[in-house]
Amino acid sequence: MTAPSHIVLFDSDCREHLLPLTYTRPVAALRVGILTIKEKYEQLLPTLPVSYLTQDHLSKLFPILYGERNLLINGNILPDRDFINWATSIELGTAYVREGELVATHLDQEAILGLLDGGEFGNIEVREFREEGISRIERPADIFRQNDAAIRSDFTLLTAGRESQPLSASNTLIGSTDQLFIEEGANIEAATLNVKSGPIYIGKDAVVLEGCLMRGPISIGAGSALKMGAKIYGATTLGPQCKVGGEVNNVVFQANSNKSHDGYLGNAVIGQWCNIGADTNASNLKNDYSEVRVWSYPEGRFARTGLQFHGLVMGDHSKAGINTMFNTGSVIGVSANIFGEGFPRTFIPSFSWGGSNGFQTYRLDKALATIERVMARRDKVLSEDEREMLTHVFEESAEYRPK
Repeated sequence: MTAPSHIVLFDSDCREHLLPLTYTRPVAALRVGILTIKEKYEQLLPTLPVSYLTQDHLSKLFPILYGERNLLINGNILPDRDFINWATSIELGTAYVREGELVATHLDQEAILGLLDGGEFGNIEVREFREEGISRIERPADIFRQNDAAIRSDFTLLTAGRESQPLSASNTLIGSTDQLFIEEGANIEAATLNVKSGPIYIGKDAVVLEGCLMRGPISIGAGSALKMGAKIYGATTLGPQCKVGGEVNNVVFQANSNKSHDGYLGNAVIGQWCNIGADTNASNLKNDYSEVRVWSYPEGRFARTGLQFHGLVMGDHSKAGINTMFNTGSVIGVSANIFGEGFPRTFIPSFSWGGSNGFQTYRLDKALATIERVMARRDKVLSEDEREMLTHVFEESAEYRPK
């Protein structure tokens, strides 16, 4: 067996179904559980470089790294040790497919250079992938639906053989201490943490303020904060540097996003650099309890989900003003700015500005200026590569905005 020297996580056709979240990141950069998909591979294969093979407009921000032996894996697969053991045993020059979709292949440097030049893999032996029990992300709803299992898996991965920081006596813990892990620098006071229904992970330098109620499984990312009196139900993830308050149930915040005040979110996925204003509420259940339909980018229409509970999906850099009301299954693109009374429509394209009274195009220069100001508040600079990426998204999403 020839062991791989590099792991490359590639975007498959499911990337289109995961829009708007994948306008601004590869599929494997999505956070599900405590970690992003790429970070899971890095934890499971700590000696190998892991990178992306993604869309052209993302490649500068998420570059590929390759070498003599490259294991390419579909970026929507959530790995576990069994899958890693199988994948790393694939012989060089072999590919595995399921129902016509590539699952993984092991390529030498010549083959991957041919692929990057727009050619074919070369002489590849194709086999049928027959492994069962593989978890994968194919729609935004899969992120919140699989977040429970993903938090539990990541919790085990991150905490094995390590000792948690102690929980202050001002807090109330319900359940076993082995289901709570607190990283260095985290500050938690006068909160109630129930780990009977799942583990709670508190990241480095995170803050949980007084009066917070938490029922696992929950992950609070590094540098994130739960505001006073927040009510957080599992399975919920706050990525790094998020601020969250109010009531939240089964929501995944990717990173650097705020929902600091009262208001409800359930069964939702929020991108990064988003802001959700005070008393904003997003429905996750229709009044007649019927199946939720959500906007499908590949189909160009509202498609069936098979789900009774489906809340808000919000792309990166989008904002909702105070008292915004979102209908069940709303899908918001990248850098949209929503405000005003009443319910806006349930599909809002990227770079839209307005509310229930209608939308207009959010001018690119103004949108970029806002993004710069938001990032500067956290000592981040909007890079030229990020500007180019967002400009591409503005142009790619133009077809969905009113002419």
